[in-house]
Amino acid sequence: MTIDHSRAEVTGATASDQSEVKALLDSWSEAYRIKDIDRLMSLYAPDITYFDVVPPLQYSGSDAVRRNFLRWFDSWQSSIGVEIRDRSILVSGDIAFAYLLHRTSGTLKNGREVDYWVRATICCQQSNQQWLITHEHISLPVNPGSWSAALDLVP
Repeated sequence: MTIDHSRAEVTGATASDQSEVKALLDSWSEAYRIKDIDRLMSLYAPDITYFDVVPPLQYSGSDAVRRNFLRWFDSWQSSIGVEIRDRSILVSGDIAFAYLLHRTSGTLKNGREVDYWVRATICCQQSNQQWLITHEHISLPVNPGSWSAALDLVP
């Protein structure tokens, strides 16, 4: 189930812009789910800057981001379960950003079942009548006492 709390509050935002960014994010989720690297990478700008939960601190450029996704996709035995909650989309002119909670679940190649939520912030820019992701930040909350990822939180 997907709960969508989208809104377009900033001057210059149109219902069409809002729908296009939402469609981009829906395509993003589906590409993750089926591990379609070409579809996923078509949503990113060539100069994407990506902050992931794994090192290094950032991935710069579509080649580095592609390699990171291929590494991640290769760790899954199953398709990747995806659920999005609390999605907010803000648009102004040719810039948009979204923030959401993203659930990832499934079976890894080592047989381990996983089910965890991450936080995502996605920045987009429209160029040549197409929205592309220019920055993405994925994070996990941590338990302050142990400094380990808090993988058991549920919205």
